[in-house]
Amino acid sequence: MATYTTERSENAPTETKIYKVGEVTIARVSEKLITDFTCDFLLPDWDAAAAQKYPAWGNATCWDAEHKHAIVSTHTWVVKTPQHTILIDTATGNDKPRPFLASLDHLHEPYLERLAALGVTPESVDFVLLTHLHVDHVGWNTKLVDGRWVPTFPNARYIFPKADSDEFSKPENSEIPSGICYVDSVLPVIEAGLAEMVGEQGGEVLDGISFIPTPGHCVGHMSIRLTSRGEEALFGGDLLHHPIQVYLPDWKSVFCADPERARESREWALNYAADHHAIYFSSHFADTSAGLVTRNGGGFEWQFI
Repeated sequence: MATYTTERSENAPTETKIYKVGEVTIARVSEKLITDFTCDFLLPDWDAAAAQKYPAWGNATCWDAEHKHAIVSTHTWVVKTPQHTILIDTATGNDKPRPFLASLDHLHEPYLERLAALGVTPESVDFVLLTHLHVDHVGWNTKLVDGRWVPTFPNARYIFPKADSDEFSKPENSEIPSGICYVDSVLPVIEAGLAEMVGEQGGEVLDGISFIPTPGHCVGHMSIRLTSRGEEALFGGDLLHHPIQVYLPDWKSVFCADPERARESREWALNYAADHHAIYFSSHFADTSAGLVTRNGGGFEWQFI
């Protein structure tokens, strides 16, 4: 059975947790909390009477006081192995025009300063792994310099699903959010020769780190599995947007392109995390954003750690 420990970082803010999975350490770099999604917008199947039956209802970090709005986080996971410094997903980014979502439009967040607090400079990042190419997962791939979008992490290899790149680069998708962010946050790293794409079967990209196809949220969505010394972590991308979905995995998010495939992928991830005692690192849960999935009868439970 995998184990985990948490430590306080000596350099980072006091609330930063450092997780250990085998020889690997993992920490979150927060970008911001989004508080303007109503529950029935984020989760179209929303039923307050059903939700309040589960422990997640009582976590005040995940809802507003009236349970009218769901609170979600945008952030990056910093993974340090004995050999490499790795970022998993890069949130929204600063200065990006996002007129389709006011809470993410033209941000000015101290993300790089928070990264530096963990001892990570842009030049020290070896790999950037992207679960998918949506706006709130690719933004810090690039930064604005003299009116041009340039790679933020100039020495890194950026690894991401080819299917998403193929889809969002189509001319007919140039006006949708994923097409817009492709131009300013993905294309510059491709043009700089820093990109590597993962085929639809996924597979191991680094020692102990594999991309696992989990489509549905978008065509190329993948989860990332990490193993070290018999312990495991699963980075689920956008399979789950809120912990209530652990208890009610049939509940889709509004952002699921193919809800049925997304549900199947969500069920796979919950089963995998429970069966392998893997720490689940979410992309959008508030609180610590990380936790454990366990079985309870025919369903699942969630515990933040």
